[in-house]
Amino acid sequence: MKRWFLMLMTVALLTGCGYNDFQRLDEQTKSAWSEVLNQYQRRADLVPNIVATVKGEAAFEQDTLTKVIEARSKATSVQVTPETLNDPAAFSKFQAAQGELGSALSRLMVVVEQYPNLKANQGFSDLRVQLEGTENRITVARNRYIQAVQEYNVLARSFPSNLTAMVFSYSPKPSFSVQNEAAISTPPTVDFNKK
Repeated sequence: MKRWFLMLMTVALLTGCGYNDFQRLDEQTKSAWSEVLNQYQRRADLVPNIVATVKGEAAFEQDTLTKVIEARSKATSVQVTPETLNDPAAFSKFQAAQGELGSALSRLMVVVEQYPNLKANQGFSDLRVQLEGTENRITVARNRYIQAVQEYNVLARSFPSNLTAMVFSYSPKPSFSVQNEAAISTPPTVDFNKK
């Protein structure tokens, strides 16, 4: 009789402790993260086509092109596993590598403006539109991931589900953050007279 009572109490406690919510939200964050990776991979796959098109412009700045190639190499070399979501250091390293690639591509697009032949190239124009679309998809995917992590972290920190989190080692997950807040808070300088 005691044994049945203990089992019944255990089941009753587990149903109200948020265990199933942790499972659902953990899977939701993994799914959202997979979509982020999918969009980053799409961007990385576009880079070789952009580089090949830009190389056709003889006078193009080789240094900028080299930086894009190096940033892509670094971004794709960071190994991402499901455990990355639970490791703030690995997550930060991945985020930094993706940030470098994004910055390098932005610099490339700014430099391209100085090359009318390249801007007029239909192949490059199509690639540029695809890249812009991919950057938008990355933003949407990151926002979904941020929302999923927020729901998970609220559950992990709220009472009584925080007790379940402690028992089963469900620690809060890292979210996307801005690498350099001071840099993005400074408005960019726009100079139309510069050539």
